[in-house]
Amino acid sequence: MRVVEAIEKSKKPLFTFEILPPVKGNDIHSIYRAIDPLMEFEPSFIEVTYHREEITYKELSDGNIEKKVLRKRPGTVGISAAIKYKYKVEVVPHIICGGFNREETENGLIDLHFLEIYNLLVIRGDNLPGDKFFKPEKGGNQYAVDLIRQIMDLNRGIYQDNELVNNSQTNFTVGVAGYPEKHSEAPNLATDIKHLKEKIDAGAEYVVTQMFFDNRNFFEFVSQCREAGITVPIIPGLKPIATIGQLNTLPKTFGISIPEDLQKEVEKCKDNRAARQAGIEWCLMQSKELMKAGVPALHYFTMGKSDNIREIVKEVL
Repeated sequence: MRVVEAIEKSKKPLFTFEILPPVKGNDIHSIYRAIDPLMEFEPSFIEVTYHREEITYKELSDGNIEKKVLRKRPGTVGISAAIKYKYKVEVVPHIICGGFNREETENGLIDLHFLEIYNLLVIRGDNLPGDKFFKPEKGGNQYAVDLIRQIMDLNRGIYQDNELVNNSQTNFTVGVAGYPEKHSEAPNLATDIKHLKEKIDAGAEYVVTQMFFDNRNFFEFVSQCREAGITVPIIPGLKPIATIGQLNTLPKTFGISIPEDLQKEVEKCKDNRAARQAGIEWCLMQSKELMKAGVPALHYFTMGKSDNIREIVKEVL
């Protein structure tokens, strides 16, 4: 079932979560161990993130520089298919601009459609380490809106090869990311929402937000989106703090803020076990308030671990 259809049919907020592909060397069972504890809550869909390649440069004996591409995680297509057919649940793979030209993107989309994976979350993706600005591959998509337009073309049967025979139409539904505290590269929230509206106008049907720890930021974001003419469902993304160190790493990594009250609670903790419990209680408070506000779904970022998510969801649903 498509994400938007599931939202329309449900009489209460859906439960969804996101998993992180394992690093190279781990097998599929490392993902199953993260998913198994959450399946009793009947998630409506599971997102599968994608992390682009990393680049290193090696100086050769002749003085030349060799560019080496490191792929540290297995492919999202294979992981998504494994999850879909093991658990009989809808999966939403992340589709990114970085690391692919349009032809390679098209090939991946053809594989997903063949596997009957029709829900996609489209994002531009991160810069390569060391790059100040995002650089697409030659012949690749510069922005998420460009990638959405390519997917919408496929839905109309328009492929990269204009002479392609049997160019059947695809049937994808696209979601996009939203940033209640604005994207780190946007000058302000209004500009960020303007770009979000462009993605909706291009064909995106719902929004999943970046994590946030102050529900007021989410409610204000939704209000401004509605004022800008964005009417699609907006799903809040949540993550419980799990360690004391995340007070520093999460804001730096994701461009978000930590409320002062939460900061004080975590700083009082003697160890990470206590910090994990403080994070659960804060996220549980957020979840209950969002449920009462009638959000379309509660979406949790597991980052490979699900024990704390399970404790929250069993109290909310």
